[in-house]
Amino acid sequence: MMALTIAGRELKTLFLSPLAWSILGVIQIILAYMFLAQIDWFLMMQPRMAGMDDAPGVTDLVVAPLFGNAGVILLLVTPLLTMRLISEERRNRTLSLLFSAPVSMTEIIVGKYLGVLGFLLIMVLMIALMPLSLLAATAIDLGKLAACVLGLTLLLGGFASLGLYISALAGQPTVAAVSTFGVLLLLWIIDWSGNAAQSASGVLEYLSLLRHYEKLLKGLISTTDLIYFVLLIVTFLVLSVHRLDNDRLQK
Repeated sequence: MMALTIAGRELKTLFLSPLAWSILGVIQIILAYMFLAQIDWFLMMQPRMAGMDDAPGVTDLVVAPLFGNAGVILLLVTPLLTMRLISEERRNRTLSLLFSAPVSMTEIIVGKYLGVLGFLLIMVLMIALMPLSLLAATAIDLGKLAACVLGLTLLLGGFASLGLYISALAGQPTVAAVSTFGVLLLLWIIDWSGNAAQSASGVLEYLSLLRHYEKLLKGLISTTDLIYFVLLIVTFLVLSVHRLDNDRLQK
């Protein structure tokens, strides 16, 4: 229950910050522009695809690219949201107040994680409203749309958990933001090397955020991809709890 209280406090703090409102506004403007540009391209290509068998529809050519672009943009933005979660407490020397409160380290970490995840889910909802607006003019594959929403939600959950852990390691929010971006980018492009051995290539492909996310954008929901994201989230949350517990013992 205390975790939900901490989550509510974190979410409220985010919305009291001009940074959060700026992020919401800028992301919506950028993605709305990309969404409209993709619709224009689809309308231009539609006559050419009229005679094709199994031609891709609006879901494949408009909705999936929208969520693909959203994943890349939010990879850049999420570190700005997670950088202050723990590192700012350490910089302001308020960690001791957290440690003296009647809450466990797990409740603190889960609460802070749920707070930033709640903000990210609001962004997912706002992004999902764009393709849903197409229902007024055409039919879209709601199953694939649901897979895209699930994929973006899991992706952002992984971003947030990793960002929280690095924030727990760093002493300054700026260092946490840069480090989080670097690690996320590495996990995004980790399997781009085409010269790796077959066994190593398979491992790198499994570690790649992009490969698992791409499958979900295609509407392919598999337990392998779901387990990957769940393990990613749980692993960094557990590491964050251990890191915070070590800080408590050193006080």
